[in-house]
Amino acid sequence: MEAILNNKLGLTDQAALARAEERLSKQQARQLFDSGDMAQAEVGTFAGLAFIHRYLFGNIYPFAGKLREQNIAKDNFRFASPMYLSQSLKHIDKMPQKTFAAIIEKYVEMNIAHPFREGNGRATRIWLDLILKQELHQVVNWNMVKKADYLAAMQRSPVNDLELKTLLQAALTDQTKSRTLFMQGIDTSYHYEGYNTFQTAEL
Repeated sequence: MEAILNNKLGLTDQAALARAEERLSKQQARQLFDSGDMAQAEVGTFAGLAFIHRYLFGNIYPFAGKLREQNIAKDNFRFASPMYLSQSLKHIDKMPQKTFAAIIEKYVEMNIAHPFREGNGRATRIWLDLILKQELHQVVNWNMVKKADYLAAMQRSPVNDLELKTLLQAALTDQTKSRTLFMQGIDTSYHYEGYNTFQTAEL
């Protein structure tokens, strides 16, 4: 069984930590949108992703926004080795992001890098939407993307990203300023990771 992650809350119970993490980070996600602080995130770079991650999880984890030093894996897929993370992230920073296809390819590479100890998916989906918003004036309506379809497409994306491109392209919307869409998108994003206790808009 995996050890409880080192946290600023002093929690030693996994269920209690998961509940607190969901509640506190969803509050931060709402603040990120409502305060306009999201405009501070550099679009399409690791620095921008680290800003988002630190914003969401900085009250919970001391490692928020910092490169992980551990090897991590999910569903038998091992993410980038810490030894090569900095080099991988420099490469990702330079990847083009002017077309939908290029943006998704960049997103897939960032997912393979998985630079943080925890919370990668939730932070990176916000990061993806910021790129889409800047470059294409669109975002993903995550409510249209079913959990099973998304997870399966992500799992296969390092080998073939066509399924992911097709899935996300069908869910694009020009409602880039919609608060409701953003809050619902956060809830869906957390649902992908198994967090379903709180509604972002109600926190």
